Amino acid sequence: MAGAMLLSGAIAALFATALPAHDPSTGIVDPPPDKIVIKVATVNGSGCPQGTAAIAVSPDNTAFTVTYSDYLAQVGGNSDPTAFRKNCQLNLTVAVPGGFTYAIASADYRGFASLKAGATSTEKASYYFQGSPNTASITHPFRGPYDDNWQATDTTEWAQLVWAPCGVQRNFNINTELRVNAGTSAPGSTSFMTMDSTDGDISTIYHLAWKECPSS
Repeated sequence: MAGAMLLSGAIAALFATALPAHDPSTGIVDPPPDKIVIKVATVNGSGCPQGTAAIAVSPDNTAFTVTYSDYLAQVGGNSDPTAFRKNCQLNLTVAVPGGFTYAIASADYRGFASLKAGATSTEKASYYFQGSPNTASITHPFRGPYDDNWQATDTTEWAQLVWAPCGVQRNFNINTELRVNAGTSAPGSTSFMTMDSTDGDISTIYHLAWKECPSS
């Protein structure tokens, strides 16, 4: 039921970016014609209470989008002392057409930040496949004064892409975090950072790369 609610709440328009087409030197191929199916196995974290994260897949299979509606980290003023850090752990089941494997080539994050002078914030994301010892983490810092939309992109070099294992099902995990620190900002002032927007949800887009699995 929860998974169905998440999927039905996904935004209709996806800002998919085309990835490189067939490249014999890297093994990269065009996306498979059949659609992929992404389901949320579990959603955990203070930044994504139940029913506030949604997933949709682009029609050309080059990207999927995670949409948040209640992802806010805040410090100062009357803020809850624990609100300075929010996180969301997405455990995704990804069903891909037979004979193909995928990797996350890049991820785009967007939101809004209001940081007083002296305050700082960070957006961090970690990626790994279930059972894999390899975890990639990238952090983007921000510094006040800042009062505007923000955007951050995580990019992986083609040679460093971590591919889903062929022939077995391994869930994909994405752990994101927003953290705001008051720093030297004026006492009592409030600073915050969101992964949403004032007029609706904001999207986090994950761009996929594709390879053919070796013939058995």
